[in-house]
Amino acid sequence: MFKNRSEAGRRLALKLKQYKNSSAVVLALPRGGLPVAYEIARALKLSLDIFSVRKVGHPYNSEYAIGAVDNLDNQLCNEEEIKNIDPRWLEEEIEKQKQEAKRRAAIYRQGEQALEIKNKNVILVDDGAATGLTLRLAIQSLKKMETKEIIVAIPVTPKRVAIILREAADKLAALEIPEFFQGAVGAYYEDFGEVSDQEVISLLTESRTAYPNQ
Repeated sequence: MFKNRSEAGRRLALKLKQYKNSSAVVLALPRGGLPVAYEIARALKLSLDIFSVRKVGHPYNSEYAIGAVDNLDNQLCNEEEIKNIDPRWLEEEIEKQKQEAKRRAAIYRQGEQALEIKNKNVILVDDGAATGLTLRLAIQSLKKMETKEIIVAIPVTPKRVAIILREAADKLAALEIPEFFQGAVGAYYEDFGEVSDQEVISLLTESRTAYPNQ
């Protein structure tokens, strides 16, 4: 059980000490991944940026991911889950979430350019992974951008998802990998309140000022 996202980030940073003061870059999946990633970047003295990914939720349960999209127009779907989904609804929802991913990337960066990540180690951070779809899409997209090594850093993920993420990324740093997952990432936090847009912008701005692109 984690007190909050910030505490989880500080604990994760201890597992990533080998990257301190290196040229690695920390990328957070907004919004929930930002407070976690901020603590990692601060502890390791690394540059921080976002990778804007949006979940495509099931039409009858928006919290359950059946797909993921990013602001670069990449997408990944659970093929088994979408078999029984109305294709027209799915197409519209994918486009809607792609536009939202682009909107958030622009708002959060406040006019700043994305950090250069080619040939760099990337620490990819979220506040947890229930299905792993958004992280898997981010990994696929980052590999296309010729990153050197991708390290997924998350406080909690089910054992079955951890296996998938280990295969997809170069490394996985996780604090809790329960065999019997409680169904939602929030169940592993005392405080799992929603992260606001303003909090994301503030954390990114503060981090960029302290540790500009190296």
